[in-house]
Amino acid sequence: MRHNLELYSLKAELCKTFADPKRLIIIDELRQGERTVGELARVLELPQAVVSRHLAILRDRGVVKHRREGTSVYYSLSDPKIGEACDMVHQILLDQIEKNRQLAERLVA
Repeated sequence: MRHNLELYSLKAELCKTFADPKRLIIIDELRQGERTVGELARVLELPQAVVSRHLAILRDRGVVKHRREGTSVYYSLSDPKIGEACDMVHQILLDQIEKNRQLAERLVA
């Protein structure tokens, strides 16, 4: 079986997009609906410029989309499956933490 290296490279690039806690918080916030940069900046307690940079990365990777209304730009997730994927990773993480907790308890007992 041959693996398509270009496809795996694209997957790796998408995964890198999720490799920042601030971007994960932005994604989580956008699951609740559209937000402006200013709204996200207030929630994350970060300067708008920082949030804008993260949104640009998410937009370039196709994770978020935007629409302009007057002077405001509204961001939303480009696909609800993005939130579902984050939920799956979250659950895997919780499962790993639980397994490690159980192992630690066995080792100390």
